[in-house]
Amino acid sequence: MQYELTQRPEMMSIDISLIERQPDMTRALVLCQTLSGLDDKAFIGQGGIVKDAAQWSRIMGSGQHNFPQDAMNKFMDKAGNEAPMLWLLHSRGYDLTSLKFRETEMERRLRLAEERAHRAEEKNRVLVDAMNGRVAA
Repeated sequence: MQYELTQRPEMMSIDISLIERQPDMTRALVLCQTLSGLDDKAFIGQGGIVKDAAQWSRIMGSGQHNFPQDAMNKFMDKAGNEAPMLWLLHSRGYDLTSLKFRETEMERRLRLAEERAHRAEEKNRVLVDAMNGRVAA
């Protein structure tokens, strides 16, 4: 059995007030790019979000063109923040302060293994203390 080892890219923390001030998704996309510090070229062409600068300008500048929805994860990963997703959640009435990541299967297995190891270490400590004549606390 093989497991895919996917790792979430590190995302920067965003002040919720910045998200709340964005009037629409286009402004949230612009915020995402601005916070990244990357210029337009990073999102255009091979490996980018769109093929040409004119299309990017129509998306980000005037909102005259739609953002390619299937590229949203790639955009946020490249930008290193999740401003568009947070804006969408906020616009739908979600509490941004109570969001947390779902535990992956690999993270769950690791957590359970660490819990077992901790219990075994504690049991071992109690046994060693008993052997040395100390009373367990």
